[in-house]
Amino acid sequence: MTETGSEGAATVTARAVGDRPAGHRDPEPAGLADLRRVGANPDFWYPVAVSGGVRRGKVLATAFAGERIALYRGRSGPVHALEDRCAHRQVPLSMGVVEGDVLRCCYHAWAYRGDGRISQIPYLSKGDGRPPRGVRGYPVREAYGLVFVFPGDPEKAARTPLPELPEHGSPTHRTMTFSRTVRCHYSFMHENLLDMNHQFLHRGVVGKLHPELLGHRTDARSVEARYLFTHTGGKRNRGAALLAAEGIGGDSADVMTIRTEYPYQTLDLVPENAERPAFRLWVAYVPEDAEQRTCHAYGLLMIEKPRMPGVLQLAWPLLRRFTERVFAEDRMAVEAEQRAWDEQGEDRNHEIFPLILDVRQVLRSNGVPLGPQPAACGHRPDVCG
Repeated sequence: MTETGSEGAATVTARAVGDRPAGHRDPEPAGLADLRRVGANPDFWYPVAVSGGVRRGKVLATAFAGERIALYRGRSGPVHALEDRCAHRQVPLSMGVVEGDVLRCCYHAWAYRGDGRISQIPYLSKGDGRPPRGVRGYPVREAYGLVFVFPGDPEKAARTPLPELPEHGSPTHRTMTFSRTVRCHYSFMHENLLDMNHQFLHRGVVGKLHPELLGHRTDARSVEARYLFTHTGGKRNRGAALLAAEGIGGDSADVMTIRTEYPYQTLDLVPENAERPAFRLWVAYVPEDAEQRTCHAYGLLMIEKPRMPGVLQLAWPLLRRFTERVFAEDRMAVEAEQRAWDEQGEDRNHEIFPLILDVRQVLRSNGVPLGPQPAACGHRPDVCG
């Protein structure tokens, strides 16, 4: 693991090259894979819906990296995730009807169990040809008010843990859930949150903020950065102070820790003179299309309740408006970055911040190359017709 302190904030990692001074860090060398052509590794649990959006007896269409997925909740309660096509005529199963615990295609009424196997073909007579065995069923779990699927090798699902979020559901915290589509490659979102030098973008919301990188560390799967935030003037949104327990944006100095732990991100803010974070943000960026030029951001903002009862509930609308405004400004910037990549056909960024060079390498090394799309049955040839 490489770690730097405040004295190395400008140059960061100490990797001397030739006669260059220790701590010098070159921009990305030629020959590295274009990060915007690296796909998200499917062998992790990814949220694809808010639990409340998958109602009992209903079907919801969603996707991961071009794989269309139909979610449905049967009579017994659990959510099931199936490849979103009928094995018969390829009509989307998300157009279907839930009957008990099976999902029936809207066209010829083929019925599927939660594992993707065919339960019934109403008009099949004895002696008729053997039908296909079904469609792919994805491992699925519900946690933290979200529906997670495992789009990769299903044999890895059982030994791959969900993220641990002890603050969610705790009596000391209240959670705000976000679910928004962003038209950009997921890597732009990791860079945006980790690089806090973009506060000029939010000057109309938080005033003038000065972020100082105290240090950062990186290993094969993660990058963590610590910033000291001080407010240096300008008008600030009331929601900013409320969110940070009247820390950020006042005359205080607050410490923000941001971490990409592939494939997720977290952000903690500890107000001055506090021992615990005032809030913690957990977020996942889930690619939707096969080219991964659009992602869906699922976020959980876990806010510590103040000592005075009812204060957080009264402040909730202000907090929601503040966070939505900040997110809208970030989305505007990252979508502009994606449009530039689309127009230029390559990544022409001249990145000089060593922290971002490190997170790009983490995303490259843990991701998978984008190439020709596999057959719809993916990792389950046994269920292909």
